[in-house]
Amino acid sequence: MQTFLRGRDLIGDLDFSKEEVETVLEVAFDLKRQRALNQLHPILRDKVLAMLFFFSSTRTRGSFEAGIAQLGGHGAFIESRTTQIAHGDTPKEIGEIFGRYFDGIAIRHVDWGIGNGYLNAVAKASRVPVLNMQCDIYHPFQILADLMTIMEKKGRDLRRKKMVVSWAYAASYQKPMSVPQSLILQMPRFGMDVVLAHPPEFKLMPGIMEQAREQAKKFGAGFEVVDDMDAAFKDADIIYAKSWGAMVHTPDEKEGAKIISKYASWITDERRMKLAKPDAIYMHPLPADRNIEVTDGVMDGPQSVVYDEAENRLHAQKAVMALTMS
Repeated sequence: MQTFLRGRDLIGDLDFSKEEVETVLEVAFDLKRQRALNQLHPILRDKVLAMLFFFSSTRTRGSFEAGIAQLGGHGAFIESRTTQIAHGDTPKEIGEIFGRYFDGIAIRHVDWGIGNGYLNAVAKASRVPVLNMQCDIYHPFQILADLMTIMEKKGRDLRRKKMVVSWAYAASYQKPMSVPQSLILQMPRFGMDVVLAHPPEFKLMPGIMEQAREQAKKFGAGFEVVDDMDAAFKDADIIYAKSWGAMVHTPDEKEGAKIISKYASWITDERRMKLAKPDAIYMHPLPADRNIEVTDGVMDGPQSVVYDEAENRLHAQKAVMALTMS
């Protein structure tokens, strides 16, 4: 275990080494056990976390707010539109000032080309940890919860497990690409053979792709890119299929929406799940566009682990807060 994470930021998935991620997971499993036994664990008593949101949320706000309270602290929910950020407060000022008011700063800012830079600018000025609740490039806490869930369902030794990270159709809006990018960075470190599937226009950021290949090579895992959803699903152990936007191909939202409309057949349905192994699990960070992105039969079926996955957001986030803010 790597026991000294106090004061550390978590903005990108590779900010923590594999050994540090393993430490987070050990603490997360222990905190989950304590909660199941109704054992109090006020590790962060009287600590306060600023939760600054530029983008609405359900699970992220709920899990961080509940998590800091269960650790004995308080979460201050701050919606960016209720602040003076639009009228001149800079990231440096937010970092300097919130870093003096609070014991940690968590930020969700997914605007393409802006969010990650904003988080890093705040972190540069802050004297307390900055935690990424999702930006335009990364979603590290979702992936920690995903990894925890996979270990619960498939065991701690994940070498040679085939994980499919697939694009899926969704008509609601151009969703951030932070989840698939974080998945392909983190999962190869734990020995999983990752197959990334998407139509040609839905490429991920070239720099992230290069880092993912480096991680796969370093940890002896497979990393493959295909443009056929059926081929990707074949003999998979883990199916993680969700929509993301075509921002690398075009930043224009109208053009992106037109491109998305071409691929309505990219849905996770019962037929496709049968291509995977019989004990394959279906994952999604939620919310999903039901019967567009995934059928009700899969989402609510026996192979779906989406609610366990959502619960584990709570435990994984508590672990990072406990380790970095204590």
